[in-house]
Amino acid sequence: MQEIERKFLIEEFPDLPLLEEAEAFQGYLSVEPVVRIRKKVSKEKTSYVLCFKGKGRLCRKEIELDLPKETFDELEELLEIPMIRKEYRVYALGDGRRLECSWVDRGEPTAFLYAEVEFPSVEEALAFQPPEWLSNEVTEDSYYSMSQYWMRKKASLLGK
Repeated sequence: MQEIERKFLIEEFPDLPLLEEAEAFQGYLSVEPVVRIRKKVSKEKTSYVLCFKGKGRLCRKEIELDLPKETFDELEELLEIPMIRKEYRVYALGDGRRLECSWVDRGEPTAFLYAEVEFPSVEEALAFQPPEWLSNEVTEDSYYSMSQYWMRKKASLLGK
């Protein structure tokens, strides 16, 4: 499946209709290619996912597979550092789109908050006119990719 999304840094969670709220934990078994595990905990359920991502920023291949908890736990043991923690919220944008917001490692010096909007096509992604408060776009800036954040966090914690 193709993942087509634009990414923006934001200062705070927006004042929009809330559709979903969860806490997510993710870690990287590999960053090139991206192989990630994620645990997502909401009031309704807990899910465990193995994700593979291809190259690219705006558009890339993404494959997600549901995992049993036991398999997730075994894969988590392979990680060299604690997982990234995200406060995850999904909001309704006025145009019918969804705004997925994640506050990464809140409370830590490296914390940051970002928002993503997914699209069915590259053309729609490029045509999207974000509201003014989504003006700090980092879609093409690899520094803000979660896999690169993982590498910086790993280097900091392991002294590498």
